[in-house]
Amino acid sequence: MIIGTAGHIDHGKTTLVKALTGVDTDRLPEEKRRGISIALGYAYLDAGEGQRLGFVDVPGHERLVHTMLSGATGIDHALLLVAADDGVMPQTREHLALLSLLGIERGTVALTKCDRADAALRAARRAEIDELLAHTSLAGAPIFEVAATTGEGVVALRQHLLAQSRQMPARDVAGQGFRLAIDRVFSLSGVGTVCTGTAYAGEVRIGDELWLLPPAAGQVPQVARVRSLHAQNESVEHAQVGQRVAIGLAGLDKDEVARGQWLAAPEVAQWSDRIDVRLRLWSDEAKPLRSGTPVHVHLGAAEATGSVAILGGLDGQVLELVQPGAEALVQIVLHQPMCGWAGDRVVLRDASATRALAGGRVLDPQAPARYRRTPQRLAELIALSQPDPIERLRGLLAQAPAGVDLSRLAAAQGLARDARAPWWSAAVAPGPKEAKVAEAASDADAGDGLVGGSAEALSTGRIEGTADAAMASAWALGPMQAGVWEALALERLAQYHRDQPDELGPDLARWRRLSAPRLAEPLWRALVQRMAERGQVRLAGAAVHLPAHGVALSALDERLAQKVLPRLVESGFEGSWVRDLAGLAQESEALMRTTLARLAQRGELFQVVKDLYYAPAAIHALAQLARGAAQEDGDVRAALFRDRSGLGRKRAIQVLEFFDRVGLLRRVGDAHKLRADCQLFLDEGEPVKAA
Repeated sequence: MIIGTAGHIDHGKTTLVKALTGVDTDRLPEEKRRGISIALGYAYLDAGEGQRLGFVDVPGHERLVHTMLSGATGIDHALLLVAADDGVMPQTREHLALLSLLGIERGTVALTKCDRADAALRAARRAEIDELLAHTSLAGAPIFEVAATTGEGVVALRQHLLAQSRQMPARDVAGQGFRLAIDRVFSLSGVGTVCTGTAYAGEVRIGDELWLLPPAAGQVPQVARVRSLHAQNESVEHAQVGQRVAIGLAGLDKDEVARGQWLAAPEVAQWSDRIDVRLRLWSDEAKPLRSGTPVHVHLGAAEATGSVAILGGLDGQVLELVQPGAEALVQIVLHQPMCGWAGDRVVLRDASATRALAGGRVLDPQAPARYRRTPQRLAELIALSQPDPIERLRGLLAQAPAGVDLSRLAAAQGLARDARAPWWSAAVAPGPKEAKVAEAASDADAGDGLVGGSAEALSTGRIEGTADAAMASAWALGPMQAGVWEALALERLAQYHRDQPDELGPDLARWRRLSAPRLAEPLWRALVQRMAERGQVRLAGAAVHLPAHGVALSALDERLAQKVLPRLVESGFEGSWVRDLAGLAQESEALMRTTLARLAQRGELFQVVKDLYYAPAAIHALAQLARGAAQEDGDVRAALFRDRSGLGRKRAIQVLEFFDRVGLLRRVGDAHKLRADCQLFLDEGEPVKAA
């Protein structure tokens, strides 16, 4: 259990911690000289049965409240100190407000310096404290009268804290990726760079790889390997959530790390300059909170400036301001990126950083800049307010019209790799009511949910702010939304047939532009595949059409086709030009062009560039070469494809651009990326090469 001290300057926090643990947490020469704490101090106390209490001694000076917050954000139990001779002071109220806004509900009060107060004064101070706590998260906390210098009450307080530690429920380390908020950095001879902080989630072992977040602007995260571990001041092989941890790192210099950064498992790495939160304005505030209010933001051990944008109430109604003591959905717009994960606590202080303003819980650490106050977005935030990640995903699937980016959401929830597949499976498993609906409705009425993208993308996550964000990700679409998109796509395809009766149908890319341009590509491909499997549409090469629609060939077309098809097959990877085929058939180029276009519309030929046609067998073979030329990152190297196909550079690029258009590849800058789950030009049962 991590215990954080809180209270006004010179009310005896450091002295009491020393009396409880035997450790003097004032370690800096300036602290010794001035007699006050300036930096976070740490001490430990054995709780028996393998447990150890960790004490975070925080400064009480008003100017050092930001340091106090960096220590308080990871504590389990608050130890609020009030000196019997002084009573409640300004910093007492400030620290209590911060503890309440951080959502810390377990706490104890120590009435210190009782050797300086008689019985009447002690009773008056207890009444004062009870009144102070009455409307806070620590209301009803037990009060212990102590005098650290004489030892009065110290044993009873120690026994109480040990008992509180034993009553704490065991922490669940499974399911969450490791992350630690760095509050101190130093170097040790023979060890190298050491970062200390509170482990917010998961567990870490010696040898694990961690990312330093957020990175410098325009940079990718630095990677370090765990060389050594100390948890609760003991050398260990692994550390876990809730512990004070010191991590010795290989691959990072001390000067490259700053307090406020995070060490996190790669799959949960993320950072953003916009965070959506459920926020409560402190009840003692004199004015309501309005959009545009400048604030100091405290999250983990980090501090940044920013402003607030009021989004809406907890009922989904749009709000213009938040009244004191009330809660609302709010977006925090940061002046520099910060890291946060769903459920993390955030505290806001006013523009001058002189008082606590509001506190809340992170809902979406990757908040959008646009459409943030729409009813749709507010409904999504209400879904994200659910206490369990499974319920959050279920709520989003029921709300999101264009689906849910599973890899992004999994990272935002802090889910470890091995927890993501069970998380998804549990979220889509129907309950009794949902099962009855599915049994009573036809497929056309109820539909099924969709998942698009690779399992690897779901387990890896998507890293915002880096080139990896362009990688394929896994998406999910709710059953009702899937049915809506399916109906729209079929209607647009039917309209295309009515407008272009002489064409077989659009290619897949054009059909998507006509039907669902905002739907993520993995979901679109999954939707098309499902419609094809159900027989709702037919795929002819790169084109798609309704089963009842087809392009009929005239007798002249049939005759010309018989003349030129053998030549097209013989031309192999070089293909055949319209003018050459027209000469072979001794017909006009215009007539030959019309006939070949009809054959291409039926999927019997492929036009790579204007007037250049290929037989299906050649395109299939070239597609296999393109798949074989894909590197581990999915990049199809044009030079390698050229060498394997034997084509010239210009023709090789023309073929790759054709594959871009039909959806086998996708263009990213100057590169051609293989779509890992594309089924184009594959024989039945042939596996897709993973990107």
